[in-house]
Amino acid sequence: MRPRTAALGLACGLGAAAWWWRKNPSACPYGQRFWVQAPHPLITRVRLRALLEPEPGERLLEIGPGTGYYSLDLAGWVAPGGTLELFDLQPEFLNHTLGRAAERGLRNLVATRGDATALPYEDDSIDGVVLTAVLGEIPDQAAALNEIARVLRPGGRLVVGELIGDPHFTSAGALRERGEAAGLRFDRRSGPAIGYFARLAKP
Repeated sequence: MRPRTAALGLACGLGAAAWWWRKNPSACPYGQRFWVQAPHPLITRVRLRALLEPEPGERLLEIGPGTGYYSLDLAGWVAPGGTLELFDLQPEFLNHTLGRAAERGLRNLVATRGDATALPYEDDSIDGVVLTAVLGEIPDQAAALNEIARVLRPGGRLVVGELIGDPHFTSAGALRERGEAAGLRFDRRSGPAIGYFARLAKP
């Protein structure tokens, strides 16, 4: 097979896979964790911290932590006295992140397995929620956003990170619309449309 033909076939195959994933949202399996371990251009930890504005003593919730790319920093930002709740469908990701946290001496992470459309937290009990390249993986985004709005305290904030190239990419416009439908006010965005963090607040 000629190199050009092979390259075209690969491109078509990747395009078909991306289209399928777009139409069939699902979480990234642990066996493909290299996707979430890669560098995150534009949606950096510095940008996340500036938009989230975490404070020591707060209780944060990270839905879909992957292998802890942001988790270890989040846990450090709310120490001392704060807690980072890790929530994921897959125990492998939770165990991986807890292991990394233990290696760094972080003890303020609590892992819970479950579905984002039925969060096991009390009403008005969370100061901030973080989802990075996760929202589009949830088949029922409306239900998940309603649950997030329920558990956020009044004045609490949701920060969503998105990066173009992710087959489940959610545009800032779509996020605003879906967030407002759940009763969350779109506050501001940091970064360009192709890679951004956006902050929504609970009135």
